[in-house]
Amino acid sequence: MEFSVGQVIKLKKPHPCGGNRWEIQRVGMDFRLKCQECGHSVMVSRKIVEKSFRGYIE
Repeated sequence: MEFSVGQVIKLKKPHPCGGNRWEIQRVGMDFRLKCQECGHSVMVSRKIVEKSFRGYIE
């Protein structure tokens, strides 16, 4: 899958704050994702992101 910095994606499980929209801030072996609801930033492995990916949000 092709991911790039700045894209907003939807993941299978929501963040504890209730949001499931994530902005990609870093791409590599692991991703830095920022929750669009609360602004919290997390590092997640590429394997987990590709497995739980549900679509792009425009």
